[in-house]
Amino acid sequence: MSLSLVQSRALLGLEAAKVTVEVHLANGLPSFTLVGLADVEVKEARERVRCAIQNSGLEFPNNKRITVNLAPADLPKDSGRLDLPIALGILAASGQIDAARLEGHEFAGELSLSGELRPVRGALAMALTLLGASTPVRLVLPPGSAEEAALVPGVTIYRAHHLLDVVRQFAPPGVELADPQDPAQAEGWCRMEPTAPAAPCDVPDMADVKGQAGARRALEIAAAGGHSLLLVGPPGSGKSMLAQRFAGLLPDMSPEEALQSAAVHSLSGRFSLERWGRRPTCAPHHSASAVALVGGGSPPRPGEISLAHHGVLFLDEFPEFNRTALEALREPLETGHITIARAARRAEFPARFQLIAAMNPCPCGFLGSPVHRCRCTPDQVTRYQGRLSGPLLDRIDLHVEVPALPAHDLLNAPPGESSAGMRARCAAARERAQTRQGKANQALAGQEIDRHAQLDAATSEFLRTAAARLGWSARSTHRTLKIARTIADLAGSEAITLTHAAEAMQYRHNGVNA
Repeated sequence: MSLSLVQSRALLGLEAAKVTVEVHLANGLPSFTLVGLADVEVKEARERVRCAIQNSGLEFPNNKRITVNLAPADLPKDSGRLDLPIALGILAASGQIDAARLEGHEFAGELSLSGELRPVRGALAMALTLLGASTPVRLVLPPGSAEEAALVPGVTIYRAHHLLDVVRQFAPPGVELADPQDPAQAEGWCRMEPTAPAAPCDVPDMADVKGQAGARRALEIAAAGGHSLLLVGPPGSGKSMLAQRFAGLLPDMSPEEALQSAAVHSLSGRFSLERWGRRPTCAPHHSASAVALVGGGSPPRPGEISLAHHGVLFLDEFPEFNRTALEALREPLETGHITIARAARRAEFPARFQLIAAMNPCPCGFLGSPVHRCRCTPDQVTRYQGRLSGPLLDRIDLHVEVPALPAHDLLNAPPGESSAGMRARCAAARERAQTRQGKANQALAGQEIDRHAQLDAATSEFLRTAAARLGWSARSTHRTLKIARTIADLAGSEAITLTHAAEAMQYRHNGVNA
């Protein structure tokens, strides 16, 4: 049979769209034509496939006119994931493997010139797509990618080390290929069992932080309610040290959260099994562009906010980031996802992250310090703080000052409370919120805030007066209510009292842009 069909997948955002590799062999001048909106690396598959087939001891149809079509034709295809399906299509069309036995399988893998299979990105996205398939499909992947895909329960995954490992499984009836001489290659084809490695516990401990009771309290509130946080203080006060330990206060990831986070990292080629189940902490440099932060490119790739999905995005030297990059954070902070829209295509990525930002109060960093004299003029301070727009600051829940710690306290103070104790309180508060409303307090919106706040008359009047005097927007007022709800949950209170509201109010005003 001179025509064969092999199934594979192409990535468009987090979606793994089905691709049919159609291979036709015809008489005529020898050629190898590849069509179907293929990117440069896909077109280069012609040389990789030719060498891989020949170096594997198989026959490449050099005397045939080879046409490979990647359907659908209007779907962009990139990377070397289609090398293996193209090679199998050529072998099936030339009768070296049984084309009928390929049905019910999907293949992805990059070929080396020797026929070895190399891992591809997006294996988890492919497996997650097959999880909802109406008919069972077996997915064949290279080493590294197969282990990723096996994390998805309910999907049949096979791992193959070499092109010959795949060819042996689909050889025509009565045709047997010689077994490999190397014992290490004898297990080249195997079915992967669904396994989830244990999450490592190597996050830095909060016990390393001495003093800073106010900042530690703010971190606890942020972890308990899923709130974003801005730390303001002079250089060396411990802002970065606090932020790097924040992930240790967050609860364990659920299996669904772990899969979603791992799928985004797999799509960008940054996933490793050692980080399975561990909440990510992304800390891009302040020179990062808007595309690096929110995602983009052609084809669209996830940015740092998506790589921090269900984790922490730490932006140190907050005002030093490009203004356009910072303003691009507004919508994801509210919605929890980012849509990359271009003229040719559109992709949506999840971005439910917790923002921890750190900044100095002025260019020299010592504004308000009792020890160091600030060298900045009022105009310089205004311009520096003006790099952060009001709408962006309004979307950050907690604003906290982190003062410099005196040398006496730093040297003589005992270690602070460990992350384990703080994490237990945060987990209990989150459990109360989940039981009451089915989501974290930060995610409350509209009438949910009024329904779950349960304010008495005195607390309601206090918040109205504070909002009027401080000039809060409606968003600021609602965020204060959500912070107060988290404080009440930490205290084990069913209703928000005046004490909870007063503490929450302190986190909405710190002098930045005031």
